[in-house]
This record gives sequence, structure tokens and C-alpha cells, in this order.
Amino acid sequence: MTRPYFRQVPNFNYVSRTADEKEISNYSAVKNLFKRGKLREDIFGDLNFFTKYDIIGDDRPDNVAFEIYDDSTLDWVILLANNILNIQTEWPMSQQSFDTYLIDKYGTYDVLYSVHHYETQEVKDTNGITIVPQGLEVQQNYSVTYYDSGLGTEVTATNITDGITNYQYEDKIQDDKRHIFILKPAYLNIVFNDLDSIMKYKKGGAQYLNPTLKQGDNIRLYE
Repeated sequence: MTRPYFRQVPNFNYVSRTADEKEISNYSAVKNLFKRGKLREDIFGDLNFFTKYDIIGDDRPDNVAFEIYDDSTLDWVILLANNILNIQTEWPMSQQSFDTYLIDKYGTYDVLYSVHHYETQEVKDTNGITIVPQGLEVQQNYSVTYYDSGLGTEVTATNITDGITNYQYEDKIQDDKRHIFILKPAYLNIVFNDLDSIMKYKKGGAQYLNPTLKQGDNIRLYE
């Protein structure tokens, strides 16, 4: 069973615009990209339908789909489950693309490994209660004063920041993109049925020809 996404997108007869076209009444069939599949809200908003998954290495959506569903053509299910519209910016880069991106953006290793910003180290009191969580973006000289009930006195914590380099900053962005959700295979048929319903044209209207084809008006005939 293979279900490539664009094979399910309906067609639209568009007036032919080729340079050598001689007949003003000719049409070219194109995919209607305004028709877009999506997961229904009761599924998309319920974590019980999904499992967590970490993208490994240079895996693409089709690789993940093959691993999970044994069908690489279901890459669109992987993307819909994570509301990914632009794979170029919302999917983690391959290592080669990432290296090229860093060189283009930062130019030299000195700049790449210079400090981008500072983040907090974790600070706890003597009772193990977190006073400052790790990873807050702050100024380099950030400090905090708090009352430690275990010591019965105020304590000031200093030198509690770490410099995050440009490389670490960019690498974390990519790493965050690796944490995705996978629709459980048991619910695939629900998605297939929904997509069939979404993609079909409803009967009626001057443009309707059949459930998978509409035809636009040919304004050339009226010029």
C-alpha cells in the first residue's frame, strides 16, 4: 500500500499559458495546491494518538515513515503530525547542510565559537529546592539573593552563568527540531479517510467537473 500525498491532491484545469499555444480554449491540468490535508483537531490535540520520536542523523521524513509505517510514501503523515509546512526550515538539517549554513552565517571559527548569550546554571538551596532553573537567558553578571531556610540566612549566588557560543546556540535549534511526534499506526486509516473527504470536490458550481477535477473560467474567450 502506497499513498503518495500529491497523488491524492485533486486537479484543476487551468487555461494553458505555454508560449506555443495556439488554441485559446485549451487547458492544462495542474494540482490544486490550495487543497491541503490536515489532521482533525480531536486527533492533533490528543497526545494519546502519538508517540515521541527523535530524528537520528540525517534521516528525512521518508526514512522515518519507512521505519514507522514500512512505507516511505507516508512522509506526509510525519509532517502533518508535527504541523511542518516548510521542510527546509522546520526539519533538522543534514550535517553537511548544517556545516555549510554555519560557514555562510558566521564566516570564521573565531566568530562561530564566540559567545552568543549567557544562560544560568541551576541553583538550589540546602533543602534541594530549585531557586534558579538551568538554561535561563540572562546577563553575564547575573546573580540571585534568596533566603535559605536550611541555613536560616540570606544567600547570594554569583558566578552562576555559562557562556553559550554561536555554535551551541545553532546546534540546540537543530536538536530541538529532532524531537517530534509520530502518529500511531493504528490511526492511519482515520487519517486516510479524512484526507479522501478533504481532497474531493463537492458537487455543484460552474467549475465542478467531477470529485477530482474543477475547471477555471477561460477569460481569453471573452477578450
